[in-house]
Amino acid sequence: MQTAFRSRLIDALPFWLSLGMVPLFLVALRWGGWWFALMPFYAWYLMTMLDAVLGLNEENPDTGTPESQLIWYRAITVIWFPIQAAMIFGGIWFATRGGLSGWEKAGLFFGIGVASGTIGIVYAHELLHQKNKLERWLGDLLLASTLYSHFRTEHLLVHHSWVATPRDAVSARYNEGFFRFFLRVLIECPASAWAAETRRLTRSGRSKFDRRNPFWRYGALQLAMLALAAGLGGWQGLLLFVWQAFVAVWQLELTNYVEHYGLTRKYLGNGRYEHVLPRHSWNSSHTATNWLLINLQRHSDHHYKPDRRFPLLQTYSQEEAPQLPMGYPAMTFLAMVPPLWRRRMNPRVRAWRKQFYPEITDWQPYTKGQNPPPRGAL
Repeated sequence: MQTAFRSRLIDALPFWLSLGMVPLFLVALRWGGWWFALMPFYAWYLMTMLDAVLGLNEENPDTGTPESQLIWYRAITVIWFPIQAAMIFGGIWFATRGGLSGWEKAGLFFGIGVASGTIGIVYAHELLHQKNKLERWLGDLLLASTLYSHFRTEHLLVHHSWVATPRDAVSARYNEGFFRFFLRVLIECPASAWAAETRRLTRSGRSKFDRRNPFWRYGALQLAMLALAAGLGGWQGLLLFVWQAFVAVWQLELTNYVEHYGLTRKYLGNGRYEHVLPRHSWNSSHTATNWLLINLQRHSDHHYKPDRRFPLLQTYSQEEAPQLPMGYPAMTFLAMVPPLWRRRMNPRVRAWRKQFYPEITDWQPYTKGQNPPPRGAL
């Protein structure tokens, strides 16, 4: 049942919880030591504890709400890039001028990487789905600050088309451990994104090296970020920048691993799959983590309606979409321990198969990726 949408600033403020990372960053920068641990504690553990207290939010806002009423919700995603850039490059400038030991610098930039990945890439994901040029540029800048610009192409042209099929690298296979998944994604996704852009340009009669290929922009933005880091902190600044980028990417791919683990669209033959439905993504209605992650956990609706802005995303019942037992931060912790993950999630995948596809008795082709046509037919 849909409810009336509330467009006041006070109603949007819960989605501004990301700003809580800023004073924690300043504390870690000033005092060093183990103060950096406050940043991951805030993003992972405090939000999970708040989930336990606040429970689920199963209200569905009115999807007919005009965009003009979303300004206070959209604002946090628009202002985040300068905030994140200030943390990254301000941190490099300060950390490389004495006062912090080597492990304190590594800890500080681990915390910054948590902010870049848990918040920055999530906001980039929201922004790159929009038609507004400023928002898409801000999304590109956020991705460049984590050296993961190809994510834009891979996500829009590959993931949304082939989610929950063996053609999509970031749809984790049943029984696949996170570490194997992470290595596979790091290898396959850049090549998959390049191939997708090549096909797009070829269809319009252009070379893959045409200036319209966004990989030129991706490379230029990433090189500019690396140059700025080196200019502010030399080789040490460069290493710190790359370290936070790695932590951010690790956070992103943990989330990707959780979002579609073991879920597959029905193969219809001749290279075709059924249309994407809410059942093909893990859904979570946990209140606090959805505030921090701007409703990313209402992922079933995002794939069903990719253009829908985050304040209007809908949640689903167990009858329509599979439900995660906890929010993403807690689930990504489980994903880092494959035996615990399989013990918790494999029974849920098997129950999902019986619920939505009782007619399929042999899941081996889906598990091993034997049913689709060769990659060359993409």
